Amino acid sequence: MRILFLGDVVGRTGRDAVAARLPDLRQALQADLAIVNAENASHGFGLAPEMARNLFAAGADVITLGNHAWDRKEIIPFIAENPRLIRPLNYPPGTPGNGHVVVTLRDGRRALVLQAMGRLFMDALDCPFRGTADVLANYRLGASVQAIVADIHAEASSEKMAYAHTFDGQLSFVVGTHTHCPTADAQILPGGTAFQSDAGMCGDYDSVIGMVKDGATLRFWRKMPGEKLGPAEGATTICGVFVRTDDATGRAVRIEPLRIGGRLAQVMPAG
Repeated sequence: MRILFLGDVVGRTGRDAVAARLPDLRQALQADLAIVNAENASHGFGLAPEMARNLFAAGADVITLGNHAWDRKEIIPFIAENPRLIRPLNYPPGTPGNGHVVVTLRDGRRALVLQAMGRLFMDALDCPFRGTADVLANYRLGASVQAIVADIHAEASSEKMAYAHTFDGQLSFVVGTHTHCPTADAQILPGGTAFQSDAGMCGDYDSVIGMVKDGATLRFWRKMPGEKLGPAEGATTICGVFVRTDDATGRAVRIEPLRIGGRLAQVMPAG
């Protein structure tokens, strides 16, 4: 299976760039499955339903959220009716929506996509490790599903790495989100799981993790609330990760970073 994951979409320019480029990226990479993290798509905080619809229309098979899942209250009824929009699985029982979804491809192959949120320097949620293990108990990689992808939405790279090593061989692909900076550690772990600590963001990198520089930097100088943060709206770099897996085993055979447009060094997977 050929899997494309795009990192946190930030603001109008980020979502416009992804909506414009995703169809061509899917075609160029012959991607069977496209996943987009869009928890920052609405002015940098949350996701509005119409924005989710636009990303689905552009070719996203699954959209993941994160710690800003509920910043736009209108997403609550929408997520209940749209199973391909998922939030972290370790939110407490009774939270709207689901933390995982099985997607059936046009040729009948099936992929499980899940999201867990870390707890180090984050909200005190249920355990992401135990929650993931509970979901995986219901699926068999390479049998009931041909691929399993996990978005680990976390602040600490150590927690993301520990998560990936814990489930090495049980997941096809573990990718980190939330910190908005693409990492240089794309690799296939010994058990066959592809891993990158953070996919990066789809946004303007002439910024502070996607936000306008002046207001964001003043918060560090003064250590007090300043003007409301807003997304930077310069040229967008679309950042993500491309993975190929073996359908028979579900394990990864290739992982490559993706960076196109904007300020960062350009990298286009060979496909």
